Parts: sequence; structure tokens; C-alpha cells
Amino acid sequence: MTDRPGAWRTRPEDLTGSIAPVITPFAADGALDHESLANLVEWQLKQGSDGISIGGSTGEPSAQTLDERAAAIRTVLKTVDGRAPVVPGTGSAKLDETIELTGAAYEAGIDAALIITPYYARPTQEALYVWYKTVAAEYPELPIIAYNVPSRTAVEIAPETVARLHRDVPNFVGIKETTKDFEHFSRVIKAAGRDLLVWSGIELLCLPLLALGGTGFVSATANIAPAAVKRMHDAFRSGQLEEALDVHYGLHPLVDLIFVETNPAPVKWVLAERGLIRSAHVRPPLIEPTEPGKDRIRALLDEGAAHLSPVDDTDAITRGARS
Repeated sequence: MTDRPGAWRTRPEDLTGSIAPVITPFAADGALDHESLANLVEWQLKQGSDGISIGGSTGEPSAQTLDERAAAIRTVLKTVDGRAPVVPGTGSAKLDETIELTGAAYEAGIDAALIITPYYARPTQEALYVWYKTVAAEYPELPIIAYNVPSRTAVEIAPETVARLHRDVPNFVGIKETTKDFEHFSRVIKAAGRDLLVWSGIELLCLPLLALGGTGFVSATANIAPAAVKRMHDAFRSGQLEEALDVHYGLHPLVDLIFVETNPAPVKWVLAERGLIRSAHVRPPLIEPTEPGKDRIRALLDEGAAHLSPVDDTDAITRGARS
């Protein structure tokens, strides 16, 4: 163990690099598979991921109870054991649920909380300001990170609202931006100041964000190619732009793979095929990939094979894993 759980709470500026937003493994009968989750986290750390997140969009949070989400967070924390920061998604469409889950995760030892904008209700910017300020006030020693993903929530947190929160709320430290409007990234940093921590959740905008002063990535691609995603970040930071670009373009097929059908179904299927988790089960309303989808996934796996992270016998939780 290199640190203690919660050690990054006082230094959120060190939450850099590739924070892998891992899937939530389920058994074939739909129950949480904690053993597969622990195995997956160990593999992520072995492959060099700088941190672990669970409970974002890739983690199927809306298909789980609060108790299940809290239990998964505890499994991640126990497995990581202070070796890297843990930054889970603890948001919900309901304020009481968000506060409850964030509190449970805080007590368990997380380093920061990723709070999604409340979905479906389409709150105003003033309502979003009140929402984040209220959650942050409940846990003033916990860094709070907004999660802006308008394609899933039907609401976007505006640059001016982010700037206002960063100015008024001491523990509001940053935002994960999952929008394809790249101009938005720049306007957020300009409005809030360059000390705001900004992560990209759009796979093909991870590298460009670093040029604007971004902090790092929370990219679903890290579920299957953690070492490559980490290498892209580190190459840019060390001034090796050509290498970073090579990885960026080399990852294109794997990025396309993730969205052949609704994320995270393709990722789970790949992880199960590679032996890292026991089952590719996704909970309703999602379904496992269709046969045409699997054919497309296989083709993209072959195209992006050079950037897949290896799996060996010590990594696999099921038999028949392929490297």
C-alpha cells in the first residue's frame, strides 16, 4: 500500500492522468459480482490506471439500488487499498439519494465524489447551482466534481454556473465534461479559471483537452485498453506529441467498439470474452450485444488489437482468457 484511503481529499489537484470508469460486473442471474469487480480493479492497477471510478454511466447506476452502489464502492476501496485515488459516481436524480450515497461513500473512504447533473427534470442553471452547493455543504471536506453529460441527462451545466460554483463553494474542485462541443471545454476553463480541474469523458476529446489545460481522462476506453489510455496521457505530458497522437488514432477502433450498441454492453461482452469478468450480463433496459453487434465488435477488436491491454492467466477470473 502506497497511501491511505481518502488521502487525495486534501490534494485533489493530484487526481490526474487516466481515472478508469469501470463497469459494474453482474453474475448471469443479475446479482452483483464482487469477485469479478475486485479482479477487474486489480487488472486496472496492474495496467497503470491512475485512479478508479465506478458508478458513472458505464457502471449502470440507474439499474442498481443505493445499497448495491454503496457495496460496489466499498469493494473498489477495499481492493485498491490506498494504492490509487477512488472517485466514484454518487449522484442520482433525487437529492436525498445523492446525499445518502455520497455520505456512505465518504464514510467508506473515497477521495472525491463525481456528481451527475440531475436527469430527466431539466433543472435551470440556478437550480443546478443550488443542487451542487447543497451536496457540497453536506460534506465540506470531500472534493466535489460535477459530471456534465447532456446526452444522458437532457441538461447541460453552463460555464458560468461552473465558474460560480468554483468561486462560491470551497470543495467544488472540478468537472467531468462529457460533451462533444469542444468549444464548451474552453469556455468552462476560461470562465472558472485555469485552476479548475477538468476531465474529459469523451474518448476522442481526451487528448485535445490536455492542450487546453485539462487534468486528465475518465474514459470508458480504459475498460479494455487501460495501458494505452495511460500511455497517451503520459506521452503528452512528457512532450512526446507524436507518440500521443499515434495512440489517439490507434484507439479509434476501440472507441467505436464501445458504442456499437449501448455502452456498457459491448465493453462487458469484451471483458467477459477475455476472462476478466464472469458474465457479460447487463441489467434491463439494456441487453447484451446482438449477434450482428458481436460481429462488428470482433472486427473492431481485430483492428485495434495493438492497443488492447494484455490479459494473462493471473489476470483471468474465468478459463479460456485470450491475451
